[in-house]
Amino acid sequence: MLRLLVLAVLVLCGHCSVQYIEDVEDNSRVVGGSNAAPNAWPWQISLQYQSGSSWYHTCGGSLILANRVLTAAHCVDRVVNFRVALGDHNLSVNEGTEQIIAVSSIRKHASWNSNSVASGYDIAILSLASSASLNSYVQLAALPADGDVLANNHDCTITGWGRTSTGGSLPSILQQAPLPVVAHSTCSTSSYWGSTVKTTMVCAGGNGVQAGCNGDSGGPLNCAVGGVFQVHGIASFVSSLGCNAYLKPTVFTRVSAYISWINSVSSY
Repeated sequence: MLRLLVLAVLVLCGHCSVQYIEDVEDNSRVVGGSNAAPNAWPWQISLQYQSGSSWYHTCGGSLILANRVLTAAHCVDRVVNFRVALGDHNLSVNEGTEQIIAVSSIRKHASWNSNSVASGYDIAILSLASSASLNSYVQLAALPADGDVLANNHDCTITGWGRTSTGGSLPSILQQAPLPVVAHSTCSTSSYWGSTVKTTMVCAGGNGVQAGCNGDSGGPLNCAVGGVFQVHGIASFVSSLGCNAYLKPTVFTRVSAYISWINSVSSY
């Protein structure tokens, strides 16, 4: 569920009232992406909520400890029962690699304002009711160093079950797409996002082809650093002009701006 800001932005969630990048009752996909290899991104989770007796994908997230998941605050603004699916690839099929664990508590950043995603702080940590079993299908995400900012055009990959296009089809297989970083000095110009993007955010993409979309919110921006993929972003919002609007890169919460907060919250 990527969020579309009402004035200019679309949030990437699936059940949000303000067009976030998440999707309810739909398995979804990255715009312009391709099927990921099974369990190629073993820290990727599907955040699901209960409606009646059924569970539906709404957002992505990253497993950062055996019992902690990093996601977007806007994904968990609603008070509903949540669970996470780990080790999943095709949400429509039981492949035998999945671990389903209930969310026992949620900690959103204290400065998060659900009425203003562009203010930032779109970050939350979920505590799981039990610890995941780490194996070749379920692994912990590597996080960047505190304050680390990637250079313009650094190669990164978005992953998620978000829509294939604005209002488009929603396959159930995990998608991936290349989204190179757009430096803040560029992304904050009037041709791009202007003052909407803050230094605590990461822009990636903007070529009008690949992008995050509804259903991808909370999921990772995976960037190779020193031969290791690190989660540098949490999918937050896209343009209300469309998920893959030209010169409107997908905007992520910059993980390296919140390392101290992540460490403090993860230890409770």
